[in-house]
Amino acid sequence: MAREKILVVDDSPTQLSMMRAPFEKNGYEVITAVDGEEALAKIESEMPTLVVLDVIMPKQNGFQVCRKIKKEESTKNIKVILLTSKNQKSDEFWGKKQGADVYMTKPFDEEDLYQTAIGLLEK
Repeated sequence: MAREKILVVDDSPTQLSMMRAPFEKNGYEVITAVDGEEALAKIESEMPTLVVLDVIMPKQNGFQVCRKIKKEESTKNIKVILLTSKNQKSDEFWGKKQGADVYMTKPFDEEDLYQTAIGLLEK
């Protein structure tokens, strides 16, 4: 069984379920959050290895959360996948500028998400 803890963050229950499914079926411990503030609290308390993060969320958006993760000494090595419906090149640019390791767009394929995440975790 895998030991990595993965935080999945999305304000849509349907998207949250789809995002966590490939990790759970492969034995990862998955924790969830529904907005940016809850995500930051769980990052601090749970210290996940990977965060899969929606961009458009209440309270704090994914860009803000990503920037905070990568700015803090204690969390800067956490891998971040921004997974969003924002599909403009400028969105991807800003996502990478905030420190995202990977920028993926919705709709997404569960297997692609899983393989991308595994690639990041093995780095």
